[in-house]
Amino acid sequence: MIRAAILLPGLLAIAAGCTPTVRVQAPTEPITINLNVKVEQEVRVRLEREVEDLIASNPDIF
Repeated sequence: MIRAAILLPGLLAIAAGCTPTVRVQAPTEPITINLNVKVEQEVRVRLEREVEDLIASNPDIF
């Protein structure tokens, strides 16, 4: 009986040490979302249209 009284708290302490822990921490680096691809494509399309119009209005430019 005395062995069970000593052994039981020891086993409970070992079992408590095996329980999984969940840690929620903020990231050390800021989260960045890169949306430049779409913006660059829109700018390129606008530029290409302007260049086409410029070439069409001035055929002797080249």
